[in-house]
Amino acid sequence: MPQFNPTAHPHRRRNPLTGEWVQVSPHRMQRPWQGQVEKTAPDERPAYDPHCYLCPGNERAAGTRNPDYANTFVFTNDFAALLPETAPIDPASELAGGSPLLQAKAVRGTCRVICFSPRHDLTLPQMPLSDIKGVIDVWARQTTELGQTYRWVQVFENKGAMMGSSNPHPHGQIWALDALPNEPFKEDTRQRAYREEFNRLLLVDYAQAELDHQERLVLENEHWLALVPYWAVWPFEILLLPRRHVLRLPDVDDGERQGLARILQRLLTRYDNLFETS
Repeated sequence: MPQFNPTAHPHRRRNPLTGEWVQVSPHRMQRPWQGQVEKTAPDERPAYDPHCYLCPGNERAAGTRNPDYANTFVFTNDFAALLPETAPIDPASELAGGSPLLQAKAVRGTCRVICFSPRHDLTLPQMPLSDIKGVIDVWARQTTELGQTYRWVQVFENKGAMMGSSNPHPHGQIWALDALPNEPFKEDTRQRAYREEFNRLLLVDYAQAELDHQERLVLENEHWLALVPYWAVWPFEILLLPRRHVLRLPDVDDGERQGLARILQRLLTRYDNLFETS
């Protein structure tokens, strides 16, 4: 039998955050590829669009008018996927169908939109570092505020029409709800189990392992590591980790937020250059 080579032989890798296994087939990188390659047309947008419902002073789709904001602007989504008041579901209701295989539970929450800047033409990595830091400060404040009411607060961005973004004005979202979604639930469970077994912190140990190996690091600075996780599923997947143990975003101090702004700008610029599109 030949000696195992992780860069040539198919194998599985375990994701310690979920307990699931990922199939890895590195030898398939040698196969011929004749897929389609398309050049994306340049995305030229004005600094202000009078027809954009996220630009300052404009009317949104539901009729509310935005203020003439000059910095990062947050508002409750006019078409939110979650609502703060939801009627409970009777287990014996028609929705449950009287079967243990048909279960449903009510969920409460809220959804907010974050316009990163008043500029219609600037994506996050194109903004000045001080303005990116301002966005991070807003993420932290929103997490603190919503975390007083809801169990889970998620800050994210769906970027671009291909990913389903409904408006080209650079913006992100915050979803807060009273239950843990599937992936955070699995990751919370696995990290608790790791702490019980080893009396250590899973992600702190993993960050150190990647620093020791120096194989999958993409970017780093004094506060943050951006790396391809050992158990990556996507071809261009990045895991962003703080160098110290931090429980939640509001606990990141001012210097670390500056470092986060720098590494986000560098990382997102690399993504833009890699795919030749925003």
